Amino acid sequence: MLASRPSPEAGKRLRAARLRAHLSTRQVERLSHQIAEKENNQDCSITHGWLTQVENDVFRPGIHKLYTLGRIYKLKPEEVLAFFGLGLHDQDGGLMSVNSPRTRLLGPVHDRPERTLVAPVALRTTFRLEQTNLMSRMFDKWEEIPVGLLQQIDLRNSLFAFIGLEDHTMYPWLRPGSLVQIDSRQRAIKPSGWQDECDRPIYCVELRDSCVCSWCDLDGSQLLLIPSSQSGQHIRRVRYPMDAEIVGRVTATVMPMVGRQGA
Repeated sequence: MLASRPSPEAGKRLRAARLRAHLSTRQVERLSHQIAEKENNQDCSITHGWLTQVENDVFRPGIHKLYTLGRIYKLKPEEVLAFFGLGLHDQDGGLMSVNSPRTRLLGPVHDRPERTLVAPVALRTTFRLEQTNLMSRMFDKWEEIPVGLLQQIDLRNSLFAFIGLEDHTMYPWLRPGSLVQIDSRQRAIKPSGWQDECDRPIYCVELRDSCVCSWCDLDGSQLLLIPSSQSGQHIRRVRYPMDAEIVGRVTATVMPMVGRQGA
């Protein structure tokens, strides 16, 4: 996690970075002129006197000069920004928690290529895509992959499930072939407080021989698995908790909008 507030020693940290690079302020000035010429932007240019003032915490550099210093000192952008209390990563953030009133594109995820984590890469030969199941049950081979591919996901509190290709329980809210994120902390059935179907919580439930994502309700010792009105299915009753375990609440989905053949 990067610094969350301005560091009173930002200038000293920049000076330390310069000294680690074995550069004088005059050398930084000359190198910055080369960068400014290459980028065709004089805002990237740095003077000896200005850099001295920054290192003494008199001035705060703008984005162009931070870019120049990062290149000269061979620092990653987030390292330079952290000197001044600016972070590129939100501790509780990620793609699933971006708050924006307007629809917009999100750029590609970048991260250090050398950082990896273990993730599933090979599907079990016995797994049937027609059925809904937890992702952890679907794979028999796990390998290291770049962490940047998954850095936007709340892996600490989330599980993932694949909605079977023949599972229309929550259609059209969850289409067959969807990948859903499940918050394992939210297991208690919420019987009220929601306004309509759009707002009603969807839960992932693990049964004795299968999984299902649906609306839920409790009737004594029975758990009601309630499908969407467009699914064409009936409400199912299962003994709870003997024959069913609530895995968690569905909080996000990656969902196909067309059929497998593009229809």
